[in-house]
Amino acid sequence: MTSVLLTGASRGIGRATAHALARRGCSLALLGRNSPNLASVAAELDHAGTSASVVDCDLAEPQQIQAAMERIGQELGTPDVLLNVAGIAVRATVIEMSPESFDAQLAVNLRAPFLLARAVLPGMLQRGSGRIINVASISATLGSPRQSAYNASKWGLVGFVKSLAEELRDTGVMTVAVLPGSVDTAMLEGSGFSPRMTPEEVARTLVHYSLDAPLAHNGSIIEMFGV
Repeated sequence: MTSVLLTGASRGIGRATAHALARRGCSLALLGRNSPNLASVAAELDHAGTSASVVDCDLAEPQQIQAAMERIGQELGTPDVLLNVAGIAVRATVIEMSPESFDAQLAVNLRAPFLLARAVLPGMLQRGSGRIINVASISATLGSPRQSAYNASKWGLVGFVKSLAEELRDTGVMTVAVLPGSVDTAMLEGSGFSPRMTPEEVARTLVHYSLDAPLAHNGSIIEMFGV
């Protein structure tokens, strides 16, 4: 059974991905703040017969990430797949945005994937297999008004994936970034963009790269423009 460590499972793309992975028979550790939404997703998965555990962690806090990953390592071992879906966006002009808001978005969208990757990589490299899949955004390829911090974090995530992929050559471990465009989720509200795809469509793509795509995709940046 493939084990997956998934962030952002409480709603949107993450929730759809959790259910899609469950249908493929994966066991899931859901990493995030233990909200009613996240508990509800875990209950849905358990009811469907999937092994799903919630690991309470604020992804903006490095110490909590370290403690959570130590617990996961002790109780569940190194996951086969790390799937970083969690992200936050705070819309404001550069003049309006506070340094604290800018830092918070980079902490969740960029620093957390780095810290999680650093935590799972020793076990994956020792085993000679593993996948680190990151949800960036089409915003990693363009500029958007009132989204400077969010876009910067996603541009940074793509750069991180590209650099990590070079370190992973010939190791049996791979990393990719998936860049969805306008997805019909709560995050899209207020952006000025219309939905062009569903969370389920993005989830199908994430499952493919988590479970089925060949290792030759290491370092790939997969753009999804919608229909």
